[in-house]
Amino acid sequence: MKMFIAGAAGRVAEELIADLIEDGHEVLAGARSPEKIKTGVKITPVHFDLHWEVAEMAAALADAEVVYFVAGSRGQDLLQTDLFGAVKLMQAAETQGIKRYIQLSSTYSMEPEKWRGTGLEKIMNYNIAKMFADHWLIDNTQLDYTILQPGSLEETTATGKISVNSGAMGLNPIPDVAKTLAELLKYPNTIKKVISMMGGSDEIDEALKSV
Repeated sequence: MKMFIAGAAGRVAEELIADLIEDGHEVLAGARSPEKIKTGVKITPVHFDLHWEVAEMAAALADAEVVYFVAGSRGQDLLQTDLFGAVKLMQAAETQGIKRYIQLSSTYSMEPEKWRGTGLEKIMNYNIAKMFADHWLIDNTQLDYTILQPGSLEETTATGKISVNSGAMGLNPIPDVAKTLAELLKYPNTIKKVISMMGGSDEIDEALKSV
């Protein structure tokens, strides 16, 4: 299958691209600075900007069959990138007739009552952007979405083991988050689901089977 990844120059995306290629997929790697993308036989860097209009985004998606949103402004451009950019990408996917859409979000993104007292108040504006983007995906599209909500990302070695929907928040090695995003494609039971994750004791495949 051919994947389009928005935010392809980021930390999670680099690992995700490698996992998707290993699984035999092709990747259109969308980034504002496509020269930063590590090229390969099945990787096509694509100039892509979440500030674009929907029609421009739709053209960049080309013949992709799946869209991943793993972009993030790290607090520098929350409205135009993390929120409105995400919404426009959803609209672009629907314009192109692409159904499968996988969005990287964050712990408790749609539960603002849990933001205070958990440390998440430090990233309140980010949480707000993710909340509205996630709700738009669920409430205002016909996409076959999955929303993945990891906790804090760590630049550590993969464990290959996670916990899903535990109700708690925790740390997540970036390679485990990327692998989980890639593995979602194998499990139709994850469609129309919001899945929280953290480091755990279950193999990724087994955890996703149980969703």
